Amino acid sequence: MGDDLQDFCDARMEVVIPAGKKFIKQGDEIGTFKYLKDGLIKLHRTNTSGKEQIISFGKPMDFVSIHNIFSETHYTYSVTAIQKSTICTFDMCLIMDLLRSNGTFAERIIKTTSIASNRILSNSLNMIGKSMFGKVASVLLFFHEKVFFTYGFELPISRKEIAQYTGLSIETVIRVISEFRRDGLLKVFGKRIEIIDKDGLVQIHENS
Repeated sequence: MGDDLQDFCDARMEVVIPAGKKFIKQGDEIGTFKYLKDGLIKLHRTNTSGKEQIISFGKPMDFVSIHNIFSETHYTYSVTAIQKSTICTFDMCLIMDLLRSNGTFAERIIKTTSIASNRILSNSLNMIGKSMFGKVASVLLFFHEKVFFTYGFELPISRKEIAQYTGLSIETVIRVISEFRRDGLLKVFGKRIEIIDKDGLVQIHENS
């Protein structure tokens, strides 16, 4: 690792964010570069009609600031910790200096930006084309395959947040989860989910 990259790592400041705390507010000025060291976060925005929409979820090592920092002076979304999370922050001047002086670092940032943007676009398009069953199945499979890596887990978001991410009503989300349970795809104990028939859930996710 070069001296500049070592300086970059040494310059970080770590902040522990409790679950439920909004640590970036839509409209805030962008002054630091942030990434998620551990925990789980959601990116969300309030639209012109005052409705809350969840854009995406962030996992450890995701760059929290990546969607705005090179194109905007203020955040166009908010970020809230879903679970207790550790955020590493860096001064934007240091980031910009590294981008100008270190081609490897700049290439990594550009690649990460593209991946993050493509993921959000892909998820949005997939949600638009799916039925209510496919949308809820997508959320459950995301937490199973990308976050917890186990068939049984405590769902870290509420039914309301699933609705805000999928564009469904809360009542519809509750009904779909109940039907999944009735059909033997899931066991549900409050917020705890146990996936019983993953193949069936994947089929709904892919074909609905």
